[in-house]
Amino acid sequence: MNYNIISTGSQGNAIVLNKIILLDCGVPFRDLKDVYKDLKIVLLTHIHGDHFNKTTIRKLAAERPTLRFACCSWLVSELLQCGVSIHNIDSLEIGRIYSYKTFQISPVKLYHDVDNAGWRVFQNAEKAIYMTDTVTLEGITAKNYDLYLIEANYITEELEERIRSKEAAGEYVYEYRVRNVHLSKEKADEWLLENMGENSEAIYIHQHVERE
Repeated sequence: MNYNIISTGSQGNAIVLNKIILLDCGVPFRDLKDVYKDLKIVLLTHIHGDHFNKTTIRKLAAERPTLRFACCSWLVSELLQCGVSIHNIDSLEIGRIYSYKTFQISPVKLYHDVDNAGWRVFQNAEKAIYMTDTVTLEGITAKNYDLYLIEANYITEELEERIRSKEAAGEYVYEYRVRNVHLSKEKADEWLLENMGENSEAIYIHQHVERE
């Protein structure tokens, strides 16, 4: 499955699958200038600004009046406030598979500090799964998928060392929150080993970048 990582991480998230499916929309509109005209649907996960850029969504809705926006119930009112027509919003239920003309999608329940979902995408006999901003993948299976786009936010030992260092220096420790709401590389690796097939491809997304 073809993928184009526009951006991933706390600065913004947007990934395009097979040129027509946008996963998250947390970047400035200018970052989508080369891809937005071919999009058929935007799959949204949660309200945080690095995944849900309200200005960009408003611009997309204006520039592409037939573009569909798929989400779970917690984002419907937010999309309406961004000027997206109710007729262009598909409010989908966790675990159900929904068919479109050339692909199928299904939202996956994730566990963050706000309501959140990942996405399964099925197209051209290929399967992909996108999961980010979650503290666990427990209870989720995706055996022998072609593409895994999985959060690997931090290495536990390195994160704990940063916490100890900041505690000793009396500094603000934002890593407390990271530990409680994001997925470690160790957990991502363990889950991938249980699910990947011989020809699967895995891409780590939303990896930690040390703040200056």
